[in-house]
Amino acid sequence: MTDSRTASTIILLRDAESGPEVFLAKRHIKSDFVGGAHVFPGGVVEPADALDEALCAGRTDDSASKALELPRGGLAYWVAAIRECFEEAGMLLAYDSQGRILAFEGEHIGERFRSYRRALNANQMSFAGMLLRERLKLATDRVYYWGHWVTPEGEPRRYDTRFFLAVAPERQTAAHDGRELTDSAWVPPAVALEKARTREWTIIFPTVRNLMLLNAFQTARDAESYARQLRNIPMILPRVVSDEKGTRILMPGDEGYERESATADAATAQNYAGPPENGDDRGG
Repeated sequence: MTDSRTASTIILLRDAESGPEVFLAKRHIKSDFVGGAHVFPGGVVEPADALDEALCAGRTDDSASKALELPRGGLAYWVAAIRECFEEAGMLLAYDSQGRILAFEGEHIGERFRSYRRALNANQMSFAGMLLRERLKLATDRVYYWGHWVTPEGEPRRYDTRFFLAVAPERQTAAHDGRELTDSAWVPPAVALEKARTREWTIIFPTVRNLMLLNAFQTARDAESYARQLRNIPMILPRVVSDEKGTRILMPGDEGYERESATADAATAQNYAGPPENGDDRGG
C-alpha cells in the first residue's frame, strides 16, 4: 500500500450579490498531480509549518491536535492551510500589529506582500521570517476545520488531506500565482458544479463533493457558522471499484463499500504477512 502524505487545503469563501462564491484555481497542465484541474488552494504540510504558538491567534497545538484527533502537531495543518493560501492565492489570513485583520491597502503595502509571496514561492525566505518581520499573527481562529479526505488505496500518489474553511479578508485581492496555478476565479458553487458536469472544467471528486456541500448555504457567513460548530469530523476514504457496472467511486455508507473495505483490508493483511506458504518455501 502506498504511503500517503499529509496535506492541508483551504476553502475560501466570499459573499457576492448573487450569493456565496468560492475561490478555485487551475493547476498547471504539467503538474504531477491533477494537472489542469480546478482546485482549492492547498499543499503538503511541511516541517517548517510547526510554528511557535505565539505566531498563531486563538489556537494552540493542543487544541488543534484534539480537533484533528492527533496526538500532537495539529496546529501545523492550520499553518500550512494559511501559508498555501498566501503562496497560491495571494491572500494572507493574519492580524497586523494592532490586532486588525490584515489589509493590503495602499500600493506600497500591496507590493511589499507581493514581494514576500514571490520570495516564499522561490524558497528565498521562510513564512515565519515574514511574520516576524511584519509583526503578524496568523488568524488561525478564523480558519475552521471542515473535512478529512484520504486518497483511495492503489493510487500512485496518495494524500491524507485536512480541509479548512475561511471567509476571505475583505481588503485583499485573490490571484493565482502564475506558476503552479495558471488561472483562477471566484464562482458560485453551483456554477462550478455545472462546469464540472459539462466537463468545461476538470474538478476532482473531493472538490465536487465539497462544492455540493457549500451549495446548500445562502451566505459565506452561514457556511462559516456551520463550520465553527463542527465536531468529530470523520475521515472519508473513497474506494474505486470496477465491476460489471463499470468503474465508479464508492463512499462510506454506499452499498458495497463495506464489502470492498473488507477485501482491501484482507489484501493489506496478506501483504504485511508475506507471501502465502508453498510447501517449505515461505519467502523472505
